[in-house]
Amino acid sequence: MANVELVRAPALSGEVPYAYAAVVGPGSLVLTAGACPLDDGGEVVCVGDHRGQAEQVMRNLVAALAAAGCTLADVAKSTVYVASAERGELVDVWQVVRAAFGDHDAPSTLLGVAALGYPDQLVEVEAVAVRPA
Repeated sequence: MANVELVRAPALSGEVPYAYAAVVGPGSLVLTAGACPLDDGGEVVCVGDHRGQAEQVMRNLVAALAAAGCTLADVAKSTVYVASAERGELVDVWQVVRAAFGDHDAPSTLLGVAALGYPDQLVEVEAVAVRPA
């Protein structure tokens, strides 16, 4: 039995690439810090490259979830932050994030923000997951 039940809302558009809500089952709630585009030495990678940073962010998110006993399939909700006012750059990041999640299209929020915490950081993703019971 899955720990996360993705909920479709028949009254809302079916054209969106994500579920509208998620219901969590038995297990511990896991709240991640925002995954950042940092390498093993704590340096920001792919300066100026939204897609490259998004790929590193997703690798780091997978590692953080694994340390908590979860995978991306256990994520009930994510939030994607992109330091940009350009919609195309937000879409580029979203495509990388969606590809990482595969068929698990949990609810997500995509935001363009003015700045993120590290110098040269363009992308951050946080997640709420449910660790299998």
